[in-house]
Amino acid sequence: MSEPGDFELIQAVQGRDSSALMALYDRHRGVSFALAYRIVGDAGTAEEAVQDAFMQVWRRAESYDPDRGSGFRAWLLKIVHNRAIDLRRRRSGHAQSMIDLETVEFIPASVDVQQDVTAGLEREQIRIAVAALPPPQRDAIALAYFDGLTHQEIAERTSTPLGTVKGRLRLGLQKLAESLTEVARPA
Repeated sequence: MSEPGDFELIQAVQGRDSSALMALYDRHRGVSFALAYRIVGDAGTAEEAVQDAFMQVWRRAESYDPDRGSGFRAWLLKIVHNRAIDLRRRRSGHAQSMIDLETVEFIPASVDVQQDVTAGLEREQIRIAVAALPPPQRDAIALAYFDGLTHQEIAERTSTPLGTVKGRLRLGLQKLAESLTEVARPA
């Protein structure tokens, strides 16, 4: 018998099945932690962001709509991203400990090798798609999604008009979506 997919697990979470939440946590904790750590730069704060995100998944599981996006993982990572940004802003005055990003690679791997390989291929496809963007769009996306800056903060940091920043983000995200959609289409 194969393990249930993310869709089946989130449906079980909607029915208040805590073991389904733990299965989702076990499956997605590594990528969630890596994203949160990239944003906050501190292992403890990153773990807090991930825990907060999964608590939000538990509380608001019914808000997941499979028809509105690219799947559970994208929905979860958006929640993790938002929690990490919130924590980073809240703690912006506090010193952050520095950990070499190489340590992030030592997160225990899941037992599902096929899922690990698929996730690795997805990351590589995303990396290639991002690298193909024009530098102004790529930089705007990095500042917004990894550094957690608002559109106004990006405009100030890059000495670029606000409308230009918004346009770069919109175009960059459209190009990423198109590029990744082409890769996902069966041959």
